[in-house]
Amino acid sequence: MYKFICILVVLLVFTACGSSRPVVRTTKPIAQSTKTDPRKTKRPVATTTPTTPSSTKPVQTAPTPVATPQTDQSKTEVLEATTAVKVTTAMVLEYIEKYKDIAKKEMVDYGIPASITLGQGILESGAGTGPLSVQANNHFGIKCHKEWKGPSVSYDDDAVGECFRKYSDPFESFKDHSIFLVTRERYANLFRLDIADYKGWAKGLKAAGYATDPAYPTKLIGLIERYQLQRFDAEVLGTSATPTTVSSNPSLSNKGEATNAKQHVVVKGDTLYSISKKYSIPVEVLQSKNNLKDTALAIGQILRIE
Repeated sequence: MYKFICILVVLLVFTACGSSRPVVRTTKPIAQSTKTDPRKTKRPVATTTPTTPSSTKPVQTAPTPVATPQTDQSKTEVLEATTAVKVTTAMVLEYIEKYKDIAKKEMVDYGIPASITLGQGILESGAGTGPLSVQANNHFGIKCHKEWKGPSVSYDDDAVGECFRKYSDPFESFKDHSIFLVTRERYANLFRLDIADYKGWAKGLKAAGYATDPAYPTKLIGLIERYQLQRFDAEVLGTSATPTTVSSNPSLSNKGEATNAKQHVVVKGDTLYSISKKYSIPVEVLQSKNNLKDTALAIGQILRIE
């Protein structure tokens, strides 16, 4: 028993001594800290990528074009045909006042009587109220012809859809009227006339083919004399104009009728019907005698009665 106890004591002592010895590790301790050694940590390399202005700005797209009306001056417009326009004396006087200076200038520059230029302007444009003058600034009814390269309008005249010149303003129309007459051989005889001979010019224009209306000279002369347009010729020439009346050929009464009852000068308020009643002549006969296509009349127009 005693021996057993001694052996037990020795074992206990041995065991206690073995537990106090340091443990030898064969592996490196596992790092407990989450900190990293700054010397071993790779830092991200800062790089700069060159950029172009287009990469730094938002992409811009061109706006969708908005449809706008065409302004091509060579485009042809279609006008509603109008056979005649009615004007008042006040309208004619306003037209004369507005364009008398350009007519006088054209007389100086090209040798065309101012009375003819103004008279034709009044007659052809309806004192500036006709469709061609309003929508195309064409005051003289000049058609395109082959050489015209400018803008134009389509208008029913002697034929359907005829081509007429279009101008940027009325003054361009006056200038082109002068050039039109000067540059065409068929009008050459006009420039051999006395520049103050507006009657000769009126008849010569018709003879040269400016107008197809047989009564064109009569209408033009009637307008010139009614509104005393020849006074502008005299102003340019530095002479005194002899005032005339619309009765310079036949003697006319205040109401426009000829004392010999062979002619009638149209005045404000006249209609073909009223004239037919005045002279007891059927409307159809008046139209036939004066080559009238309709019942429209112009102030200053001279009508054959017999």
